[in-house]
Amino acid sequence: MTRVHRLRHGASIALAALLLAACANKMEPAQKMISQIDSTVAAASADASKYVPDQMKDVQDKLDALKASFANKDYAAVITGAPAVLASAQGLAAAAAAKKTEVMQALNDQWSKLSGSLPADTTAIEHRLQELARNRRMARGIDLAAAKQSLGEVTTTWSKAQAAFAAGNLQEAVSTAKDVQTKIASLAGTLKLKLADESAGGAAAATSGQ
Repeated sequence: MTRVHRLRHGASIALAALLLAACANKMEPAQKMISQIDSTVAAASADASKYVPDQMKDVQDKLDALKASFANKDYAAVITGAPAVLASAQGLAAAAAAKKTEVMQALNDQWSKLSGSLPADTTAIEHRLQELARNRRMARGIDLAAAKQSLGEVTTTWSKAQAAFAAGNLQEAVSTAKDVQTKIASLAGTLKLKLADESAGGAAAATSGQ
C-alpha cells in the first residue's frame, strides 16, 4: 500500500469513527426524549383515551413515528421532531380534564332533570293503577297484573340509578335513569296515562283515556 493509500485509509477510519461518535452522541438524548414523551402519554392516557380519543391517537401516532425513526437510527429526526410531540403530549391532560368537566356538567344537568321528574311520574303511575283497580270499566283491555310487575321493575331500576349516583358513578346513574324514563313512558302508554312535559316541572297527570 502506497503512502497516499495509507493516508486515505486512515482518513476513512477516522471519519467513520467520528460518524459513530456523533451517532452515539445523538442516540442518548433521542432515547431520553422518547422516554419522556412515553411517560407523559402514559400518565394522561386513562382520561385522554376516554374524553379526547382523537387527540390521544394523534399523539400516539406521532410517538410511534419517532420510535420508528429511532429504530432506524435516525436520531437527528427524533431530536428534531420530539419537542413538538412532547408539547402535544403535555397538552393531553389539560384537554382531557376540560372535556371531562364539560361531560360531567352535562351529566349533572341530566341527572337533576331526571331525578326531579321520575319520582313524580312513578307516583302518578301508582295512582293510576289504584284508580284502574277501583274502576274495571276504565281498566278494560289493560293487564293490571302485568302493569304492576312493570311498575316494580321501574322501582327497582330507579333504586339502582340512585345507588350509582350515591357511589359517584354519574354516567351509570344517568344511563340507568334514562332506562327508567323509557320504562315509565311505555307503562304510561299502556295505562293511558298522560305525563306532563318537562316544562311543567316533570309532574304527571292522569286522564280517563276514554
